[in-house]
Amino acid sequence: MKHPQNTFCGRVDRREFLRDIGGGFTSVALTGMLAKEGFFNKAHGATLDSYANPLAPQESMIAPKAKSVIFLFMYGGPSHMDTFDYKPELYPLDGKTIKLKTFGRGGKKNQGRVVGPKWKFKQYGECGKYVSDLFPNLGECVDDMAFLHSMTADSPIHGSAMLMMNSGSLLGGKPSMGSWVNYGLGSTNENLPGYVVMLDKTGGPISGAKNWSSGYMPASYAGTVFRSKGDPILNLKNSHGMPQDQQRTLIDHINLMNREHLGVRGSESDLAARISSYELAYRMQSTAPDAIELESEPEHVKELYGMNEGKTEDFGRKCLMARRLVERGVRFIQLYSGGAHNDDNWDAHGDLEKNHNHHAGRTDKPIAGLLKDLKQRGLLDETLVVWGGEFGRQPTAEYAKGTGRDHNSYGFTMWMAGGGIKGGVSYGETDELGGTAVTNRLHVRNLHATVLDRMGLDPNHLSYFYGGLDQRLVGVEGAEPIREIMV
Repeated sequence: MKHPQNTFCGRVDRREFLRDIGGGFTSVALTGMLAKEGFFNKAHGATLDSYANPLAPQESMIAPKAKSVIFLFMYGGPSHMDTFDYKPELYPLDGKTIKLKTFGRGGKKNQGRVVGPKWKFKQYGECGKYVSDLFPNLGECVDDMAFLHSMTADSPIHGSAMLMMNSGSLLGGKPSMGSWVNYGLGSTNENLPGYVVMLDKTGGPISGAKNWSSGYMPASYAGTVFRSKGDPILNLKNSHGMPQDQQRTLIDHINLMNREHLGVRGSESDLAARISSYELAYRMQSTAPDAIELESEPEHVKELYGMNEGKTEDFGRKCLMARRLVERGVRFIQLYSGGAHNDDNWDAHGDLEKNHNHHAGRTDKPIAGLLKDLKQRGLLDETLVVWGGEFGRQPTAEYAKGTGRDHNSYGFTMWMAGGGIKGGVSYGETDELGGTAVTNRLHVRNLHATVLDRMGLDPNHLSYFYGGLDQRLVGVEGAEPIREIMV
């Protein structure tokens, strides 16, 4: 037998009424105090109106140098001493066992068999930067690139290291860097997502959507996965063939009911995000296909990206799409090279030569084409391009046989270009064997701080209140941008 509910005013019980009305009075006072103190101001990256439209553009905190970010994520951990961190001392040590402290997937070790670099290096550009034969096309772009040779991270394990590189935390549930950028700046194109992710054709990385999640922020700030062929977004088309005017009427009714519910319940970011997502999905039905329509691009542009070659066609298509999305005002674009399985990513535990020849061969020409195309169109100065993986590799072999290298979070290389970054410079150093960062050590948070700074956001003030703290991408303790590479 169901007991009758003790109601008050025909709606809720007395305890719920007292709780709600008490919370309401304190909320009014709190809102007044916060508004007086400027909590809902641009310095916090949010306004009261942003709950109604989570992607509303907001003012930057500092003068921006870049309008968009393209993050080229080489999933699996490229070997820095085989790509951009020239270590001539390694060549004569190939095959010799030496004392060297390492920490990777195989645990902590005090010695190991050296794997000498498997490719030659030569100097490029006016800056004379040494680049491996793996990247002859990118070698032509070094005068536009700043190399960070002293990167460090907190984990040598893929899952947690990827989360840290994407969200600044080893644990899931935190907003990714693209979410922070969109939270701070909003979208400049109401017809496309502000944050787009394109995965490798072999699949997504370990930890999956946690790497482009909005975490505790509204869902509107999460990355939207685009496909480079076919429908850019799955389930975007109306599968029932409903005429556009009827669909518009249906969405209007749904949003009307959601807004009425929102008015009763107060500010609920998830519901506001849902209203926004319905509107965005409706508009994207016509705009998203155009963003990836590459047939109108001249043949010489397609060739620049390597779309006329089998091994480079897929990543070249993604890079060209990235340029088109930048032109359309998308804030943050992330491209993944490497899928979930070891054979499909840069995780070279066995045959280093086979692995890196394959992945560098697929990406070298497309990425160089992207840099050259952005530059010739006058877009590189306002587009920040970031390249790197979740960590690097060790100078020693992981197994008794073979050329594979274990994970290395003690020192690795990333590079940045465009968007207020000096070209033709190298910052930081690893030791003579490439095992540990020894000069001007950088943490992942310094990279994140640099990205936010170049986008016009103060990394140590951009915050989101959650869990009793003003949460930040760079952590509550903060981090400084890498000013030595800034224009």
